This record gives sequence, structure tokens and C-alpha cells, in this order.
Amino acid sequence: MKIFDLIALSARNLSRRKGRTALTVIGVAVGTCLIIVMISFGIAMNQANEAMLASWGDLTQIEVYGGGTVYYSSGSGTAVIGGSSGGGGDQPAVLNDEMVASFTKMDHVVAATPFYQAYSLNGTITAGKGDRYSAYLGNAVGVYASAMEPMGFTLASGDWMTDTGSYGRDVIPVMVCEQTGYNFEDTRKSYNSSKRYRWYGQTDAAGNLLEPFVDVNKDEMTLTLSSGDAENPKTKSWKLKVVGSINPDTAKGWWTQSSFILRIQDVKMLQEEYKDLAGSDAYYGSDSSSYDQVYVKVDDMDNVEAVDEAIQELGFSTYSMTQQREAMQEQVSQLMLILGCLAAFSLLVAALNIINTMTMAIYERTREIGVMKVLGCALGKIRMMFLIESGFIGFIGGVTGSVVSLVISFVLNNLTLIMAIFGGGGGNLSGIMNSIGYYGGGMGSAVSVVPPWLVLLALAFATVIGLVAGILPAARATKISALEAIRHE
Repeated sequence: MKIFDLIALSARNLSRRKGRTALTVIGVAVGTCLIIVMISFGIAMNQANEAMLASWGDLTQIEVYGGGTVYYSSGSGTAVIGGSSGGGGDQPAVLNDEMVASFTKMDHVVAATPFYQAYSLNGTITAGKGDRYSAYLGNAVGVYASAMEPMGFTLASGDWMTDTGSYGRDVIPVMVCEQTGYNFEDTRKSYNSSKRYRWYGQTDAAGNLLEPFVDVNKDEMTLTLSSGDAENPKTKSWKLKVVGSINPDTAKGWWTQSSFILRIQDVKMLQEEYKDLAGSDAYYGSDSSSYDQVYVKVDDMDNVEAVDEAIQELGFSTYSMTQQREAMQEQVSQLMLILGCLAAFSLLVAALNIINTMTMAIYERTREIGVMKVLGCALGKIRMMFLIESGFIGFIGGVTGSVVSLVISFVLNNLTLIMAIFGGGGGNLSGIMNSIGYYGGGMGSAVSVVPPWLVLLALAFATVIGLVAGILPAARATKISALEAIRHE
């Protein structure tokens, strides 16, 4: 008997017991559907958590801190990161250019750049006739120009700066952000006047959006350092040349919204010039040979943990979204395991039902089995026939359960819209599903996500359950005596 004959015979045998077969298939379908839907909840929560973490910060970015205690401020509060010491010694590890270069040579590291703020410099950036508009120099940051594009920043207009390019005598290249122009204030207005300041999103009485005082992409700007002497201040100035503008990316840092971005060497140059103007005793900034903070970009978020540990072994404190991501993934995994076990229990019940169905079929077909043995049918073929029947039940139940689970997933993800179309109440149910989306990472998140691999896995699992459940009945069928089976009524 060929395999195709066995398949055809098994299909006919199942069709002879339509009611019993249908009930058994329904049991498998329910178990398969529960497995897919339950796991889809966990997958949806995982994706929502990833999206939420991405909004908090770049999942592939590591922030490295120098010696001393470091405080990191994020949307969830301020956390103490801790101190660091090189090689476990008493001296703090040094974040200098050589160390940053060593970071870039690590496996899976795409780029690295210091983050150097000019808050210690006494100076301003001015624009307009008579330098009417002024911005605080503390809004300027220094980075490696060549690292910006590999770090994942994107251009809104213009070009990238270059680390080695020359832009003219007493000219400093700079990149700006979407809201940089709002740093300027009108110095001809009093400090108490609301007309002295403008901020992003401000509107006039008619509701029209107010533009900043300075168009940083077009207007001429001058950076001026001052010694701070009230009676006879020493000053030095440079023209700013806007090379390009970047798109805001708060996931990489708040400063991408409104800062002046300078090359690291230009910030160091300004630092040395300020020392000359104010005197070394008056200068209170950090040493220009080291940095307080460095950004490291990793090629994939799955490699962040390994790079993070490698940097920590060098003696530095680090911060990344890895810790939060791992904690959330662990919680979701535990939930998926619990839900999956509950769903698998229903498949176990379905397997027992398959065993019962196949056992009853053997008793009903005892004479048929005897005839097959007398005609010389091999025991393996008889065993295979019953295994194919039980596998059919598992497969059909798996297909049915998969289709139903896809329908349920679609309904859950579009419950509010469906309720609105049909004009039904459903307010409480819709609210519950929105709450699941909210706690999984935000309103609007998918409640259920069913990827193709989950459907295929559930279908294979249901088929295997059917085959395994048919082993005992198939073995019983091969042990039936041929003569007794023929005499069986």
C-alpha cells in the first residue's frame, strides 16, 4: 500500500465519523488558538516596550562617564550611576582622545564621540544690528564632527562639518538644530518684559506661530568670549559659519533640539582662549585633555550589553537602555511562559481527546484491521494509517485555530473602530483593551501581534500533538490478532 493510498484511506475513515472528528478538531483548534493569542499578547507588549524605550533614548547608544559620581537624568527621574576607577585602582579612569579611539576599535562599535559642553566659558553668541540679539554660550556643545553621521544623526539641511576642514580665519564652523534660534533674546527689552524672550511653540494674539528673533541658517552670528571683568573686560570674537542643520532626536539627547554644535577642537580652542583672557586662576572648567562624557554607538541593540561590559571593565561608569530593556523583557517572558503554559494545557486536553477518539475508532474497526492483516498488510502500514489519521486531526485543528486566532487578533487591534462602525456600546471592553495597550507601552499600541513564524510554529506543534497522541492507539491496532479480529462482530 502506497503512502498516497494510506492518506486517502485515512481521510475516508475520518469522514465516516464526522461528528466525533469535528469535536476532536474543535478541541485542537481551541488549544492552538489560545497558544497563538496568548503569545501574541506578549509579542505585542515586547514591541510596545521597545518603542517606549526608544522614545526614552537610543537603544544602541551607550553613555560613558569619567571618574567621580555621575548623576544621569532621564524621563523616569535622576539616578546615581556611580564612580569609576581605572583598572580597579584609586585613580579615576581617564576619558581622553586615546581612550575614545580605543572604544571605536571594539567589536560592534560603529562610532564614538565626546560630549563636551561649553558651560564653563563666559561668552555670548550675538546676531542682528548692533548685536541686538544675544544667546548664552552654555548652549554650545562639542563633538567629533566625523562621528555625527555614523552616530545616527540626520541632516535637515546643509552639509556635515569636517574635523580637518578650514573655514577661514577667525571663523568657527557650527551646526544648528530646529529650535536653536529660540536661544536668542532681545537685549533692548528689559529682563522683566515678556517681549525679551521667545520660545518654541509661542503664538501671538491671533494664534500665529512666532518665529525666533534670529534665523540661524541665514543671519550672521558672532561668538564673543569675555574675561568677565566688569570695569575693563577683555574680549575676543569669531564669526560663526552655519554648515548645516540636524533633525531633532531626543532619543540621543535633549541637546539635539536647540544647541549650537561645534567641533571638539574648536571648543578646546575657545577654552584655551578663555584661560588667556580670564587668567588660569579665574578659570574653573574641566581639563581640556579629558572628557566627562562620551557617547558610543553600537551596531545592534543585541550587542549593547557586551560592549557595555567591555567598557566597564576598563574602569568607566556607563549608562544605556539595556538594563531597562532586559528587565522589561524578563517580565514579558515570564508572562508569555505563564500564558503559554495555560494554552498548552488546553492542547494536552485535546491530545487526550485524540487518544480517546482513535481508541474508539480501533474498537469500531477491529474487523477491518483483521482483514487487512489477513490480506498481508504490513504492521507498519497499519500503524502509519492511524498515525496519519491522528496527524490529520492535529493539522486540521491547527489550521482552524490559526485562522480563528488571526481573526481574534484583528478584532482586538481594531476593537474601537469596529464598535464605532456597528454603533455598539462595548465601552468597557474597548477600555480594557486600550488599557492593555497603555501598560504595554502606550496608547495606540497593537494589543495582539501574530507574526508568520508563530502561526507556523503553532501549526507544527498541533500536528505533532496529533501524531504523538496517535502512537498508543496505533500500537494497540498492530497488536490485535487477525483471527480474533475477523470473528469480531
